[in-house]
Amino acid sequence: MRFVIVGAGRVGMRTARVLREEGHDVVIVEPDRTKVERLREEGFAVVEGDGSQEELLLDLDLEEIDGLAALTPDLVVNFTACMIAKDHGCRTVLRADDDYREYVIRKYASDVDEVVYPERLGAVLAKNALLGGNIHAIADIAQEVQLVELTVTEESPMRGYTLSELEMPANSRLLAFGKAGSPVEIPEPDQSLEEGDRLVVIAGFDVLGDVRHLIVGGSDAQQVAAAAAGGE
Repeated sequence: MRFVIVGAGRVGMRTARVLREEGHDVVIVEPDRTKVERLREEGFAVVEGDGSQEELLLDLDLEEIDGLAALTPDLVVNFTACMIAKDHGCRTVLRADDDYREYVIRKYASDVDEVVYPERLGAVLAKNALLGGNIHAIADIAQEVQLVELTVTEESPMRGYTLSELEMPANSRLLAFGKAGSPVEIPEPDQSLEEGDRLVVIAGFDVLGDVRHLIVGGSDAQQVAAAAAGGE
């Protein structure tokens, strides 16, 4: 798939590297020339410029792009980039940092597919790490490990089961859980998995596909679920 990442900061680069590791085509838009030169040396396709400029984005052939993630610290840049991309059929992800703006963002950015709050997610992870238990694997985050949020669908083989019955593949951990329409929080074993519920999982790239099929579903989801449950 083909993606555009607006912003080469910490969040943007982490996202770009994950996508590239999975074999996707990634173009980064970044105004800082020093960063642009460094990223090109790393082999990334980079366009130097302001990601909120319509002409720049249109030159990327947005009709051929599957998704755009605007991940700069500037909410105006992110919002503008997403609106331009959405008008050309792209899936859009907008980064926001300030919780007090959430109501405004939800009201006026309703066309954006996803709004992400890196600071909020970081707080959830820190809380889980402090509480210990089986969350200790969070300390092993590296380039070959990805943090993902997965949504339970109607096709999920685990729909209707409780979290205590969810057997995660090796090299993966459940970090947080949220019922549909509610924020994610520390998971409780007796919570049931229903359509629209969200799970925050840390997993190695080698098992990420199995985790996705287990929670989200797919053509071979039943076989994956059986394998994760030990063939039961």
